[in-house]
Amino acid sequence: MFGLKTQMIAPTSALAGRSEAIPTEDTHFVLHTPLKGPYPAGMETVVLAMGCFWGVERKLWQQDGVYVTAAGYIGGYTPNPTYKEVCTGQTGHTEGVLVVYDPKTITFQQLLKVFWESHDPTQGYRQGNDIGTQYRSAIFASTDAQFDAAVASKAEFQNALTALGKGAISTEIEPPSSSEAAGQINTNAPFYFAEGYHQGYLAKNPEGYCGLKGTGAVCAI
Repeated sequence: MFGLKTQMIAPTSALAGRSEAIPTEDTHFVLHTPLKGPYPAGMETVVLAMGCFWGVERKLWQQDGVYVTAAGYIGGYTPNPTYKEVCTGQTGHTEGVLVVYDPKTITFQQLLKVFWESHDPTQGYRQGNDIGTQYRSAIFASTDAQFDAAVASKAEFQNALTALGKGAISTEIEPPSSSEAAGQINTNAPFYFAEGYHQGYLAKNPEGYCGLKGTGAVCAI
């Protein structure tokens, strides 16, 4: 099982999953905004993955201009997976956080700065003591502009990491979907909302586990 968790599973070997979405909460525990929308006009979305989503979500909902955040699963093969299934490494998903934000208050570049500085993007299929494909670093863009900015920032942050003696960035950066549907999560991979108890987890459990830790490198953005 440990071996399965540290190597990406083939699509043909992934768990079957289910056709129905798993139950989750309707509104954000802290922000009191709707998890699944509808989101106000002018909002933008992105999904960021940087390890265990409990600490990641808290870091992101604390940013001014963020309308709502949600913990979920993305980048895998199993439809509508459960947390237990994702933890086996047999779905291919990483733990991600959907961020819905107002670009007039917080820019995507500012979110990228938070992203790069809040975790170690060089660790591959792990983040600190959390080991497995579900903890890999990733950015799932919703627009071409986000994708281009993420790619450029990766190159810049690599310079800062190299100066500290760190290795190569392993972060996956995925382009947006070709869909033009307004008001939708426009990532190229389906985002599945995690179970209700994961949403706002560290607000509900202030003493709960948080493995989020940066490298000390500063993002030039």
